Amino acid sequence: MFPLWKQTQGPNSSLSYCSLLLDHSLSKKSLNFVKIVHAQFLKLGLNTYTYLGNRCLNLYSEFGHVNDALKVFDDISHKNSTSWNICLKGLLKSGRLGKAYHVFDAMPVRDVVSWNSMISGYASYGFLSHALEFFVEMQGTGVRPSGFTFSILMSLVSSPCHAKQIHCRMIRSGIDLSNIVLGNSLITMYGKFGLIDYSFSVILIMKQFDIISWNSLIWACHRAEHHELALEQFCRMRAMELLPDQFTCSTLMSVCSNLRDLDKGKQVFAFCFKLGFVYNSIVSSAAIDLFSKCNRMKDSVRLFKEQDRWDSVLCNSMISSYARHDLGEDALQLFVLTLRKNIRPTEYMVSSLLSCVSIFLPVEVGNQIHSLVPKLGFESDAIVANSLVDMYAKFGFVDDSLNIFNEMKIKDLVSWNTIMMGLTYNGNVSMTMDLFRKLIREGMLPDRVTFTAILLACNYGSFVDEGIKIFSSMETEFGVKPGEEHYEYVVEMLSKAGKLKEAIDIIEAMPYRTTSDIWRSILSACAIHADLRVTEGVAKKIIDMEPLTYLPYLVLAQAYQMRGRWESMVRVRKAVDTRGAKEFIGYSCIGIKNHVYTFASNQLEHYGGKDLYLLLNLMVWEMETEGYV
Repeated sequence: MFPLWKQTQGPNSSLSYCSLLLDHSLSKKSLNFVKIVHAQFLKLGLNTYTYLGNRCLNLYSEFGHVNDALKVFDDISHKNSTSWNICLKGLLKSGRLGKAYHVFDAMPVRDVVSWNSMISGYASYGFLSHALEFFVEMQGTGVRPSGFTFSILMSLVSSPCHAKQIHCRMIRSGIDLSNIVLGNSLITMYGKFGLIDYSFSVILIMKQFDIISWNSLIWACHRAEHHELALEQFCRMRAMELLPDQFTCSTLMSVCSNLRDLDKGKQVFAFCFKLGFVYNSIVSSAAIDLFSKCNRMKDSVRLFKEQDRWDSVLCNSMISSYARHDLGEDALQLFVLTLRKNIRPTEYMVSSLLSCVSIFLPVEVGNQIHSLVPKLGFESDAIVANSLVDMYAKFGFVDDSLNIFNEMKIKDLVSWNTIMMGLTYNGNVSMTMDLFRKLIREGMLPDRVTFTAILLACNYGSFVDEGIKIFSSMETEFGVKPGEEHYEYVVEMLSKAGKLKEAIDIIEAMPYRTTSDIWRSILSACAIHADLRVTEGVAKKIIDMEPLTYLPYLVLAQAYQMRGRWESMVRVRKAVDTRGAKEFIGYSCIGIKNHVYTFASNQLEHYGGKDLYLLLNLMVWEMETEGYV
C-alpha cells in the first residue's frame, strides 16, 4: 500500500512521511485516502502523536465527518490548544452547537481563536444574541479581541448606536484601524445604517485603498440615497487609476436606476462593454433593472434574450421588471421557464412574483406559489413570508396572513409593518393597535411605515385621542420625523371627527408645502361640520391650486343648496361649465381566468366588454328571479 514506508527510518522520518501523506489526502480531496492513512496510524501507534492527530482531525473536520474527528481527538495523548480549536471548529461547522458548547466549556485554555470560533459559529446559524453574549464573556475573561473578532461583530450590528460602540471598542483595544480589511468592514457597517459621514471618516484614516474600499464607499452612498455623491466617488476612484470591477459597475447602474438617469446609465453600460463585463450576470441584471426603471422595457427584454446563460440573478431581475410594469402573466411564464431550466428560484424572485399575484393575477396562482415555498426551503425566509402576508391581506384573507405572521421565527420590522398595514386595510384596526403596542413592548423601533399604518388605523377607527398622542410622540420618543402622509391621515382623522379648527391649525403648521390633497379631506367634512365661511375658504384654496378639479365646486353647490342659496348654487354650476372642471374618474378591476378587466366611468376598457356586460345582466336577472334583489 505504501511502498516508501519501509524506506523511512526513525520517528522523525515516519512523522514527515505521514505528514506528506496527509497533504496528499488534502490535495486529492479524498476521504477514503484519509481513512487509509488513519488506519496505518492506528497500526503503527502514531495516532497518539499530537501533530499527526491534529492534521488528521483537521482533515476529518474539513470533510464533515465529525464522529471520526472526535475519535481522533480522543486518541491524542497530549492535546494542545490547536487540538481543541480544530475540534471546536469542526463541531460548529457541522451545526452541532450543543456538543461544541460542551467542548468549549471543557477547554483548559481558551484563546482568542476559541472565542472567535464560538462567536462566528453561533452567528452563522442565526443565534446573534448568543454570539454577542460570547463576546461580552470573552472580554470578562481578559482575552483581547483580534481584528477578526471585530470583523465578525461588524456583520452582526443591528443599530447605529451598536455600530458606534463596536468602533469605539476597537479604538480602546488598540486595533490598527488603518488595516484595509477592517477599514472596508467599517465603511460597509456604517453604510448599512446610512451614516455616510462616519464612512468617510474611516476612509480618511486608511493608509491604503483597494477596489473593495471604493466599492464599499460607493455602495454606502447609494444605500443612503446620496446618489450623486456615489457618482463622485467613482470619479475619485478613477482619478486614483483604480480599475473598476463588476461590482462597481452594477452598483453604479443601480445608482443611475434610482436617479432615473438613463443617459448616465448608458454611459456606465458602455463602460461595461469596454471592460468586458457586459455578459456578467451581476452587471447584466443591473442593466435590465436600469432600463426597466427608466421605462425602456423593450431594452430590458432584448438584453435578457441576448444572454447566453440564464442564472437566478438574471431571471430575478427580469421577473422584477415584469412585475414593476404590471406584466404579471409574463413574469409567471418566465418563472415557469426558470423551473424547467433547473434554475433554483431565489427568495427575491418568489417575492416579486407574489407581488404580481396580489394585483394582476388571481389568488389561485398565489396558492400554487405558496405550495412551492416549503419545497424550495423558503418557509422560514422573512422576505417570502412578508410577501405572502401582504398577498393574502390584499385578497382579504386576514386569517391566513396572521397565521403566516405568527409562524415566522424571526420577525423584522418589515414583517410587523406588512401585517399592520394589511389588517388596517381590511378594517381590523383594533388588532392593528394591539400589534403596535406589542411591537413597542418587544423593544423594536418603529419607522415611517409603521406610523403610516397606525395613524391610518386611528383614522379608520376614529381613535382621535390616541392618534394625536401617537402623532405627537413620533419625533420626541422615536426619532421619526412626520412625513406628508402622516399629516394627511391626522388631518383627515380630525376632519371626520368634526375638529376642523385643529385640522386647519395642523396644516398651517406643517413644515411641507401644502397640496390640494390634504385640503380635500377637510373639504369633504365641511359640508357636514363647518359653517359656510370655512367651506368657501377651503374650496377657494383647492380651486387656486387645481382650477380644473371638480370636487370643490360640487361641495360648494351642495352647501348652497342645503342653505337655500339657489343663486349661488347656479353660479357655481355655471363656473364648472365655464372653467371646464373635470370629474375624477374612478376605476374598478376584476380578474377572470388570468385576465384583468378594467371598468372606468361605466365603460369597459377591454376587448370582449360586451360579453362581460351580458354576463353581468344575466347574473342580475338570475338574482332577481331568485328573489335576492
